[in-house]
Amino acid sequence: MTMAALGFLSKAGVLGMNQRNADFIMPMNPRSSFPLVDDKLRTKHLAVQENIPTPPVYHVVEHHSAIRGLIPALGDRDAFVVKPARGAGGSGIVLVTGRIGDRFVKPSGEEISPDELRYHVSSILSGIYSLEGLEDKAFVEALIHPDPVFSEVSYQGVPDIRIVAYRGIPVMAMLRLPTRASDGKANLHRGAVGCGVDIGTGITGASVHQSLVITHHPDTGALIRGIQVPYWGEMLIIAAKATAMTGLGYLGVDLVIDRERGPLLLELNARPGLQIQVANQTGLRTRLDMVDATFPKVPANPDERVVWAQQAFRAR
Repeated sequence: MTMAALGFLSKAGVLGMNQRNADFIMPMNPRSSFPLVDDKLRTKHLAVQENIPTPPVYHVVEHHSAIRGLIPALGDRDAFVVKPARGAGGSGIVLVTGRIGDRFVKPSGEEISPDELRYHVSSILSGIYSLEGLEDKAFVEALIHPDPVFSEVSYQGVPDIRIVAYRGIPVMAMLRLPTRASDGKANLHRGAVGCGVDIGTGITGASVHQSLVITHHPDTGALIRGIQVPYWGEMLIIAAKATAMTGLGYLGVDLVIDRERGPLLLELNARPGLQIQVANQTGLRTRLDMVDATFPKVPANPDERVVWAQQAFRAR
């Protein structure tokens, strides 16, 4: 990239990875607190203490000797998610949406046998999907049944909402929509769609898919712009509370909306990616600087922080 291009991005307020790491993650996120968000089970425990709802956990497998109890523990459940506790970027996650006999069915229609599921859990325990490649835990979580508002703009899987919170203030958000290519997972690098969401209103704007700006979902053909995300204020409050809950000042807060349970905290990320800027067609750096310039000390009340963010970052 040329110096001219770098200068343009800087003037546009675009935050790069090196600057994110040096100016925000290193000074704002103490390493001692990383395990609280890197381990999804520990994050769930924190959320319960703060009365923040999360998807229920059905079963946890901590040792290889316990794998034989996995299938009996599932009973007759035909919808669930298997996850590594310390996975990242959707790696190692298996979504099950049905059963045919004793076989489990994924959103794509692919079937997996009980032995294949046990082998996958064994791989999780071995650390294949963990952040540092160390031994891990596997857990089985309730499958989210998405709010109907997303039914026409999501291919089979579960959409989620990523909110970046800085010093307890929500600064940018996007809706991530699964596609056929992403196999029901809402991860952009796997082929999901990223839709910018206006912090002020919770309404979707620009969208990107595999680095291209789009207006319609690549699989369903439905218009993506102009969707009102339900429970928007509640989700901003959850994002605002995440800083105090973890002691981390720069966070990615991932939420889902279940049609019966409402908004649920899915996980937290101490190193949130920067694609959210592309989805919103605006830079993060400008918003982070606004927070610092306005608040030498941020308000203790999360409601006050959310109200300020909605006013400051509302699309004009």
